[in-house]
Amino acid sequence: MAANNSPDKGTRNLVIGMVVFIVLIGVIFSFISNKSSTSAAIPASVSESDGYGIVTNPEVKPQVDIYIDYQCPICKDFEIINGGYIAELVAAKKIKMVVHPMTFIGVESILAANAAACAADEGKFLDMNLALFQNQPASEGSGLWTGDYMKRLGNSIGIKSEKYDKCVTDGDYVNWSRNVAQASADANVNGTPTVMVNGKELYRKKTNNDPKDEYMDPVQFRAVLAAAGVK
Repeated sequence: MAANNSPDKGTRNLVIGMVVFIVLIGVIFSFISNKSSTSAAIPASVSESDGYGIVTNPEVKPQVDIYIDYQCPICKDFEIINGGYIAELVAAKKIKMVVHPMTFIGVESILAANAAACAADEGKFLDMNLALFQNQPASEGSGLWTGDYMKRLGNSIGIKSEKYDKCVTDGDYVNWSRNVAQASADANVNGTPTVMVNGKELYRKKTNNDPKDEYMDPVQFRAVLAAAGVK
């Protein structure tokens, strides 16, 4: 009778493992929240001189810096509206794109940023960036995003390597995410999304009566890039 009421041992161990991983990441976040790390492991595509952002097309101009948090709903809106166009420009090598994954919303933002960096090592950053926004939970801090979830998400975009799984499990780039946060603060970035073209921040709508919003209006966004030399 007692055996029938006992939970499945494998399932129990899996749940315990996931909880321990999240708790450990939370402890790490608390530890590093007041200090960036000069010895943090960083992906090969990251540039310290570009605010520790993940860089695509490093030799190209103009430079477009995008500061996001993967749990940020407005960042998801920006990706839906302008992400396809940005991906086209990147593929055509018409812009240098620098993405700064920020983590101020919480532990799941750190898990997502780490997974994005792990995917960058696999040459799959753009795919993971899109997948994270496409699979953004309905609410922040929902508990949906775990290490195992990030592994499955990577698998869904074609990442099959054990190296990626280990990178996610071990949180290889957790400390790097703090460096991104510190560099973003040094650049006076205090919200997401923040988009800069050649170091100049795009205009953000201040009131509902203000029609000019270069973040979310695709016509305005393309006009800014055109003025910066994108054709």
